[in-house]
Amino acid sequence: MYTPSETAVICEQKGIEKVKKNLVAKLLLGFIGGAMISLGYVAYMKIVATTPEKLSFLGTLLGASVFPIGLIVILLAGGELVTGNMVAVSLAWLNKKISLTEVLENWLVITLANLVGALFVAFFFGHIVGLTSKGAFLHELLTVSDAKVAATPLQAFVSGIGCNWFVGLGVWLSYGCKDSMGKIAGIWFPIMIFVLLGFQHSVANMFVLSDAMIEGHLGIGAFFANIIPVYLGNIVGGVGFVAFPYFMSYQKGH
Repeated sequence: MYTPSETAVICEQKGIEKVKKNLVAKLLLGFIGGAMISLGYVAYMKIVATTPEKLSFLGTLLGASVFPIGLIVILLAGGELVTGNMVAVSLAWLNKKISLTEVLENWLVITLANLVGALFVAFFFGHIVGLTSKGAFLHELLTVSDAKVAATPLQAFVSGIGCNWFVGLGVWLSYGCKDSMGKIAGIWFPIMIFVLLGFQHSVANMFVLSDAMIEGHLGIGAFFANIIPVYLGNIVGGVGFVAFPYFMSYQKGH
């Protein structure tokens, strides 16, 4: 592995690269990012839905263990995920290598592209193919979506912080490893833990809630009432709990 100081430099460089990509690349890679996170969530729900009730914790554990495939694909094969960019891009901003306007523009474009990817998976794979629109799988989808919208704005916000603290650590550990297997392990465990704990991820929620809307279970108001506080919590988790403390510890003044 690289040292934490070396990892901070790599993370900063990644943030600069993300901002400097052209619009087409951002949109394509953002679509991939949203789709991969959504497909990871489909895999999670398929496992949980088919696990006997008395073994529900085992089903949740197994489901959480397959969900990280989405971020593994994004970080190793290529993709843009706004929650990861909240760490890398903000670190480049803290180091005054990019402007705040560039940060916000990047987050906006990648968020919209992630949403399109999530909607694509929800409609074509979830609804048309039937991966989440039938039987026990539909029941699990509606159960998950109801649990997310039942959270108060404060609960959703704080849950979003916890989520992106772990997602940010997964991104950080990936940048800090020199080989593919190290990167996979570094991504896998933090992501598995955030899913196991039930923390809320804005892009994953875009998929789940839009899928529930397609099935006629939720309205657009419930969608935004959840996504907005979770998204803001994700910003605080990524910037305030990963990028800022590591910037202060390993870059500022060194």
